[in-house]
Amino acid sequence: MPTASVDGLEIAYDIVGEGRPWIITPGGRYDRETPGVRELADALAAGGAAAVVWDRPNTGASDVCFAGASESEMQADALAGLLRRLDLGPAVIAGGSGGARVSLLAAARHPDVAAAVAAWWISGGPYGLLTLGTHYCGGSIKAGWNGGMAAVAALPEWAAVQDRNSRNRDRLLAQDHREFIATMERWMLAYCPCGDQLVPGLDDDLARSLDRPALVFRSGESDMNHTRATSEALAALLPDARLVEPPWGDREWVERQAARNRGDGGLFSGWPQLADPLLSWAAEVLG
Repeated sequence: MPTASVDGLEIAYDIVGEGRPWIITPGGRYDRETPGVRELADALAAGGAAAVVWDRPNTGASDVCFAGASESEMQADALAGLLRRLDLGPAVIAGGSGGARVSLLAAARHPDVAAAVAAWWISGGPYGLLTLGTHYCGGSIKAGWNGGMAAVAALPEWAAVQDRNSRNRDRLLAQDHREFIATMERWMLAYCPCGDQLVPGLDDDLARSLDRPALVFRSGESDMNHTRATSEALAALLPDARLVEPPWGDREWVERQAARNRGDGGLFSGWPQLADPLLSWAAEVLG
């Protein structure tokens, strides 16, 4: 398993194929081995891409990290650092849900590594954002208050990163629990649906500065976590964006969540369907 050292963090990654560089980021705290992620990379590689799949800090086999104004900004900076270390920029930066947020922030904050950006399942709306803040940070805050870092390390949400990377338990336990709680509270506030941030961390001015070609897949009407209005507003805000329909139906997110809960499908299982529209768009806008 290859790793790269980026700003003192060991980042796990794989590169599939040869050609135009792409980097794919899944959502949540899911890693690069989540079903659908590598399959999208394989489909892009079959179309002439060198597709990077990676574990963001706090996911998979990469190191945990509790720096930065928000978790997404920290991960966006790590994405840019990884592309520089691998000498793969400028790349097409693509992702969904949390990966969309990280991709957009990476392209806006580090334009030197971005040839273009593609995003789908863009989190937004009061319900979606407040739910995310609680989901990502609430359990860790409560555990830190009540039991210190040993209780945080025992949470199921931090189990995978400890199983995949033996250094991460020590990194978790080494945190001062008061500083860790302050970090989680700061990261939670990043999801506040207020002010001029359509996407957490991406205020209107920063979004308008993102002058790279952007492909935004419209969210379905049934998706209350990644609202259609958010995808439409984002596409209108970015200076060189194209808003397109995704290759799945309006109830795709809801149906995929239900399938995952039944144990007969993965949340990202449909992602390989994105390869053809992604490759066609990149060929058109980048040559």
